[in-house]
Amino acid sequence: MLLIPVIDIMRGQVVRAKRGDRQQYRPIVSQLCSGSEPVEVARALARHCRSARLYLADLDALTGGPAQAGVLADLLRALPDTEIWVDAAFSSPASVAALRERVGSGAERLVPVFGSESLATRAELEACLPGPDAGLLSLDRRDGERLDRAGCWEAPQCWPARVIVMTLERVGADAGPDLDTLREVQKRSPATRLIGAGGVRDATDLERAERAGAEAWLVASALHDGRLPPAGQNFG
Repeated sequence: MLLIPVIDIMRGQVVRAKRGDRQQYRPIVSQLCSGSEPVEVARALARHCRSARLYLADLDALTGGPAQAGVLADLLRALPDTEIWVDAAFSSPASVAALRERVGSGAERLVPVFGSESLATRAELEACLPGPDAGLLSLDRRDGERLDRAGCWEAPQCWPARVIVMTLERVGADAGPDLDTLREVQKRSPATRLIGAGGVRDATDLERAERAGAEAWLVASALHDGRLPPAGQNFG
């Protein structure tokens, strides 16, 4: 199981996500580092997981503000061997290109995540993901409801090679991973590589997720709380 650490960035700080209620997020408190400065937190997570990938949710952009290009530029400089998956409310290839231009050097290591909550139409979905390697699609849901004006969940023919199954009410909730939804998505497109998000509490949850068909899982809270050991020490 590939473990991908997550940082949620709000107004230049890493915050602790919980149940997708973004108005209630507060600066992260972590056993892995002191403070909530993004580079410090990202380095600690990458070191703990021995990960060459980092997932970043730009909460300023996701709530209607400008993307935090300066934070991304700092992270790319500090982590020169790391690929950063970015969800910044992208709804067109032009929005990705504009952010990359603002970020500057290293922007080729930014991989866009197109969230179903941010896409408004099928045309946007098709334009953002013209081929299997154009980025990642995040199938987002909260409290049993799909966040999906564009009909992404029902269009597996438009999915890229890698799809994130994002259950927002499980994020930071210590509730366990939503494996039923993962299996539902897998049935729709057995060849798609699935990355789960939300709910992982410990190594046992990761083992269950792998058996259910996940290739990787996005994790934050269990890492910061010391419930997952350093990479190489029985992640499962």
